[in-house]
Amino acid sequence: MDGDLQRFVRRNSDAMIDWPNGTVPSQWEDESSAQERSECVLAYIPVIYYSTLLCVGVPVNILTLVALYRLSVRTQKALYVYLLALTGSDILSQLFIIFVGFLLETAMFHRDVPVLLLRSVSMMEFSANHASIWATVPLTVDRYVALCHPLLHRQISYPARARRIIAVVLILALVSGVPFFWWSDMWRVNRAPNNLDTALIWTHVTIIYFLPCCIFLVLNSLIILRLRKRQRQPMCQDESRQQLAVPGKLGKTTAMLLAVTSVFAVLWAPRTAVVLYHLYVYSVHNDWRVHLAYDLANMLAMLNTAVNFFLYCFVSKPFRAAVRDVLLFRWGPLHPRHPLHHQRTAANASTSSVFSSKRSQREVTPLSPKRVDIKM
Repeated sequence: MDGDLQRFVRRNSDAMIDWPNGTVPSQWEDESSAQERSECVLAYIPVIYYSTLLCVGVPVNILTLVALYRLSVRTQKALYVYLLALTGSDILSQLFIIFVGFLLETAMFHRDVPVLLLRSVSMMEFSANHASIWATVPLTVDRYVALCHPLLHRQISYPARARRIIAVVLILALVSGVPFFWWSDMWRVNRAPNNLDTALIWTHVTIIYFLPCCIFLVLNSLIILRLRKRQRQPMCQDESRQQLAVPGKLGKTTAMLLAVTSVFAVLWAPRTAVVLYHLYVYSVHNDWRVHLAYDLANMLAMLNTAVNFFLYCFVSKPFRAAVRDVLLFRWGPLHPRHPLHHQRTAANASTSSVFSSKRSQREVTPLSPKRVDIKM
């Protein structure tokens, strides 16, 4: 979410408590524009909504983080590294938008909020949101490679590579939030959007909605087509059996991916539409209907940071088991870091022992006359 949502929460709280803000009159508007500003018709609802979302969303995401970490250590799969990054970014979004924007800036710094602080928090909100969205992109690519190129997936998908990819995503997300230091407050600015506002709005909707949605649409479509093709093709030969065999849990992982990306596309679509409507048709500042639509769209978009836990619980049985263990304080020993290596070592040892026993039997057992003739 961006700085507008943070200012939206603060503005509704200011209207409820009637606290003055030293940065508002001189920086953003004069008295005439304050009289023309559209009213917020939701009254106390946003304050209650965001407070509840903070109190429920942050503990739920922390629980998700612990459960995913245990699954990551236990299974050593890159999937859980991407989900850990997504959950951590959601927590940062909730903390910057609701905790910093609402509790700290309104309750503690309400008498004098420096513009530099407001814009810095807005920049961090953009960065956290970009990280939250773009952490899902490598997850989608990973699932596509797993289904369409399984042999390649076994070679390139492992936790260390996933962590490097996530580090690059986080750095790019932080850099991409820097231009939004100059993001304009849609509720307070009475003028028409200028060239800078237009460039920032289009950059925002492209980075956070259009571009990732295009990637999700293309890759998810290819995944669905591949799954349908596999259902039609009989597995007759050993080679096709080896290439097309898919573990049962992979279907659940794909279903989880489709659910996460679909919920994101649905919850963020209204906000994207309202931002573009504000840019080209009518301003949020002047029309209470656009103001109401923008408030509701921000509330829906922020909901995206708290619903993934329920999607994981609905789809994934291992995740439900991990959550149950965390809630019941079952801190059992985690599996070794490289269980497959030990299994292969044991298997190689047993195979070598079998071969050695067979070799010793051949050395001890005398050859039959027929075998001797052939050998000679």
